[in-house]
Amino acid sequence: MLTPEQMLAAHKANVETLFGLTNKAFEGMEKLVELNVTAARAALNESAAQAQAVMSVKDAQELLALQASLFQPLAEKAAAYSRHVYDIAQATSAEFAKTFEAQAADAQKQFAALVDSAAKNAPAGSETAVAMMKSAVAAANNAYESVQKVVKQATDVAQANMEAVAASATNATKTATAARKR
Repeated sequence: MLTPEQMLAAHKANVETLFGLTNKAFEGMEKLVELNVTAARAALNESAAQAQAVMSVKDAQELLALQASLFQPLAEKAAAYSRHVYDIAQATSAEFAKTFEAQAADAQKQFAALVDSAAKNAPAGSETAVAMMKSAVAAANNAYESVQKVVKQATDVAQANMEAVAASATNATKTATAARKR
């Protein structure tokens, strides 16, 4: 049984964890807002420069060349923006995952201690039941670790795919822009 002091300490730790995660979530939101403000400011400045460039065009050929020259940087900036958003989301998610893993590891330790305590205080003749319980706990821990490994691998694959798609989109844009210039 948990003592009132242990319950209070656990509650306090949970509240601290909650506030820590809330702060991490706000930090992620602050980074997104900062990124969006920076992107909006850059877009406004670029729009003004592009409007000036369009107004100084003398013929249709020059207008087409101007359009072609604007397309590639736009696609590259969109890809860079997407990468920044993904990086912010990934970093925030990693903080949450790290906290969750620490909490889960602590819970596993506490449960293992509880099982050991129960095993020590078990009545004579219950060795088989205690061994089965310890075996079940070990199997559950192994299953949890396997799931964690699979999730980590899936995350790594998703990140590699995101980077490949971004690189592919940027290269395709460069190729299309080069073809238009010809």
